[in-house]
Amino acid sequence: MPTASPARRAIAVMLLIPAVAALALWAFAWPAARTAPHDLPIGIAGPAAAAAPLEERFEHRQGAFEVHRYDDEAAAREAIEDRAVYGAVAMTPAGPKVLTASAASSVVAQLLKESLTAGAPPGTRVAVEDVVATPAGDARGSALASSVLPLALAGVTAGAMVTGLGLRGARSALALTGAAVLVGITATALTHSWLGVLAGNWWAEAGAFTLATLAVGATVAGLAALLGPPGFGLGALLIVLLGNPFSGVATAPEMLPEPAGLIGQWLPPGAGGSLLRSVAYFDGREAGAATLTLSLWAALGMAAVLIGGRRRTAAPAVAATRPVEPAPAG
Repeated sequence: MPTASPARRAIAVMLLIPAVAALALWAFAWPAARTAPHDLPIGIAGPAAAAAPLEERFEHRQGAFEVHRYDDEAAAREAIEDRAVYGAVAMTPAGPKVLTASAASSVVAQLLKESLTAGAPPGTRVAVEDVVATPAGDARGSALASSVLPLALAGVTAGAMVTGLGLRGARSALALTGAAVLVGITATALTHSWLGVLAGNWWAEAGAFTLATLAVGATVAGLAALLGPPGFGLGALLIVLLGNPFSGVATAPEMLPEPAGLIGQWLPPGAGGSLLRSVAYFDGREAGAATLTLSLWAALGMAAVLIGGRRRTAAPAVAATRPVEPAPAG
């Protein structure tokens, strides 16, 4: 097969790099520039007569909030702890009270506080309580968001290494699993034991880190096993250029423009961030969907690794058993 000339290769580089830069800028800048609530679940609690005007005010911003009604403050608190809503406003005899959950999203917690105080009559005192707060070592909740990209890079690196080292089939699957387990233990030791920014069950957090890393690594290695070098590029593109900015971990999936938030939760970085948040701050509540998503990516990736390994092993065997035609007589 003829190779491209140096001039054509130079033109390809000049055209490809700007295209990649444009894709990266779109993937990262578009969600950041369009950050706003989209069907953001919040609660309103209290007597209907007192809560109705506030409910109408939130519903007036069509498509911004998904309002859930609760009979009293206790029910709203339970909904926040169960991750059914990001926060709530309780109408109490002393006045409105904002119930937030900075552990769910510090951005949403601030948004709720500002939305209520901005519309309150002059002189009205609005009480604010953080029902599920982040640990003191991570008051702004930024450490968990910062862990998504390193996990993605660790998974991509694992997939690239098993491919580059020529590991195939079961050896590749074993290496990916072992690397993911060690990443999970190391990441939990750093974030939970040393920095103190996670507050859940230690081994549940390690499991979340492990599953997220394995899902990424298996995806990249599986695509490379099936498609060759283009598969590695596709995997890295899917995880780093789409999965990371669409994850919504820094804000909330519902704060991203549609359908970026939904797509992000279908990809390993977004699902990994959601799972880690559930086990770190909410005792594993609402962790099922994220666990299933990561498990599917890991299982499909591992299947691709095993299938690709068998195909590559079978090809040389077939070539070796092919009869050699005798040379024509001179």
